[in-house]
Amino acid sequence: MQKITPCLWFNDNGEEAIRFYTSVFGNSSIGLSTRYDASSAKVSGRPEGSFLSGTFRLDGQEFMVLNGGPMFPFTEAISLVVNCADQKEVDYFWEKLSEGGTEVQCGWLKDKYGVSWQIVPTILDELLRDPDPIKASRVMEAMLNMIKIDIAELKRAYEG
Repeated sequence: MQKITPCLWFNDNGEEAIRFYTSVFGNSSIGLSTRYDASSAKVSGRPEGSFLSGTFRLDGQEFMVLNGGPMFPFTEAISLVVNCADQKEVDYFWEKLSEGGTEVQCGWLKDKYGVSWQIVPTILDELLRDPDPIKASRVMEAMLNMIKIDIAELKRAYEG
């Protein structure tokens, strides 16, 4: 069991989100779930037998989901970063996670559940940390003008 597990609070579609996320990421699995029993259903106003909480793994990272109601919607204050090896991976995760959601900027998107994701090629960090501040600055400027990250464009900016 990992020491720290992020818990994602959904209104009422957490079980659907678990199925969606585990379909997008390889090496993923659905864990245990709990349902509202008669007592908790009465207190919460949720139907008895409906999904309350569950766990799942995305590429080895464990998450918990809670159907807790509408009082705490997702914000960009927390995002999940997907480190991508190449443009093919960036494109894949961008397409899957942005479907039905909102494309934002600089590799950020909100999925159809309102969860914020950063779809980031691993080369971006390498280019931004280049010891030549002019090259790094050109990469930053290029990235700030992108919605989905384009690795070829980052490399063109880097080369000047």
